[in-house]
Amino acid sequence: MRIALPIGAAGVAAAVAAALMSTSAGAATAAFDPTPKTPAISTVSQAELKARVAGGLAGGDIAGQKTSKSSLSSSTGSKVDPKIIGGSTTTISSAPWMAQLFYQDSTNDVYFFCGGTVVSPTKILTAAHCVKGYNWAKYGAIVTGATKLPDDSGNTTGAVAGAVRQWSHPSYSARTIDNDIAVITLDRPTKATPIRMTTSTDTTSYKAGTSAKLYGWGRTSSTTQDVSETLKTATLPIQSDATCAGYYGADFIKGHMVCAGNPATGSDAGTTSACNGDSGGPLIVDNRIVGVVSWGVTDCVEKGAYSVFSKVSTYLGAAYAQVDDANMSYVDAKADLFVRNKSTGVAYEKDSKGTSFGARQDLGDWGGVNLVLQSDLNRDSVQDFLFRQSSTGDVYWLRYVWSTDSWAEKKIFDNWKSRTRIIAPGDLTGDYKPDLVSVDSAGKAWLYPGNGDGTFAARKQIGTGTGWNSYNMVRGKGDFNGDGKADLIARNKSNGALYLYKGTGKASAPFAARVKVRTWSNTTYNAFDAVGDVTGDGKADFLARTPGGTLYLYKGTGKATSEIFATRISVGTDFKQYDIFG
Repeated sequence: MRIALPIGAAGVAAAVAAALMSTSAGAATAAFDPTPKTPAISTVSQAELKARVAGGLAGGDIAGQKTSKSSLSSSTGSKVDPKIIGGSTTTISSAPWMAQLFYQDSTNDVYFFCGGTVVSPTKILTAAHCVKGYNWAKYGAIVTGATKLPDDSGNTTGAVAGAVRQWSHPSYSARTIDNDIAVITLDRPTKATPIRMTTSTDTTSYKAGTSAKLYGWGRTSSTTQDVSETLKTATLPIQSDATCAGYYGADFIKGHMVCAGNPATGSDAGTTSACNGDSGGPLIVDNRIVGVVSWGVTDCVEKGAYSVFSKVSTYLGAAYAQVDDANMSYVDAKADLFVRNKSTGVAYEKDSKGTSFGARQDLGDWGGVNLVLQSDLNRDSVQDFLFRQSSTGDVYWLRYVWSTDSWAEKKIFDNWKSRTRIIAPGDLTGDYKPDLVSVDSAGKAWLYPGNGDGTFAARKQIGTGTGWNSYNMVRGKGDFNGDGKADLIARNKSNGALYLYKGTGKASAPFAARVKVRTWSNTTYNAFDAVGDVTGDGKADFLARTPGGTLYLYKGTGKATSEIFATRISVGTDFKQYDIFG
């Protein structure tokens, strides 16, 4: 039977942006006195994290093994369970994005260790079987920047962080180990250098014979439970789907999994394979993650066996929604909503419950501004706000400062009064750093590539046209068509045609040709918002308000057609009072 691969080692609100929404004159002259919430992020002490590291390292459990997998017997009847046998030792400087994931739950007597990959300063890509059913915020610790595993007391040369929230693919199956992908959000940024995930259109990396690199601290032999104290790497050839299915039968799910390595020999000699403890770690091709260690045969060397990985290109869209999230509550994996009352100037946070929003929470006086956007510009796990001052047109970045436990403002653009649209769609250039888009009075659209620290590189015009002012709505936060690239949605002001601008991930040409996906007249909806993944299913969603004040949630489907959204769901009837949606 198959066993997922970790090991007890012992052995502003996104895209909201976009537009200036009918700001009242009263609000434009009101005082600006925002009171964003102090992040509800419990930073765990280093002493507690050290204890978790020691417990996870010493434990003998295997993540994801509590669920019976007896129906998962492979065609050879062997047990499945991953790990590196063969290969060679290396250093963290050659793989600075590698992470060690330790879990210690003494209450329930659960202790284990997994691998992971840093894909942004606060995001770790790993396997769902290392995450699903476990409380990483309460019991987990993540080490980055270390070549060696910690000692028995939990001491490490790397940096140790806790987790603030976790996401695993909603369709993950502990029985079949399908959809085995997850993202953990750290409670503080790591200085480790992130690595990019592959693209959704990548087929070259998965061609049979392609050379891939595996990294991990897992078992080094089929005859002992001992793991490698030092980071190891191995080169594995990608195998075809036919080859993988030929060995594993129905256990291998084409399109969701990829296998790699030469057939195991039946013993350590001549075998190079992932093994227990490598779970959640990366398979790398051309400096991009193409796979996440998922499962394999028990003891890793059964004759003819291969290591199996989750196919990252398939899950890029779902994972991207978590890497570039819009979470204001800090505790879940769902995008939340910012709204401002047009008569009082008071703003509110409404946290997502999946298909509805919770009671509003007062964020203070946001009068004197005519635009608010949500985007984590510095990737520190706390959502920032971008706002435009009504009187001057200056754009400010309001961000949380960890060292002082307070919020601070910084002017980032002067006199943007004439900008008809400002959007914070997320990453448009493929570097996982949030970018901005603005439209000037002439109808030209401009891309401002983010540097990941609240500053931006030189702007680039998007296309050569000047027709962006033909739209009375341009919104975007996240990925609408499931390819892991941020997109925009725009509505023509004369005929209501709704267009999808699919992101390309390239700064030189960030959008493909527009695709008409709907027609929404001005009398149907008069306000919009795009805050990312409201439901937590890994797909960007959309919000639209009727003139009467009913707000509808359009759940994303991942399709770039007229079926881009599912049937609308009413999430409230009192939204007429709001003039800014963040």
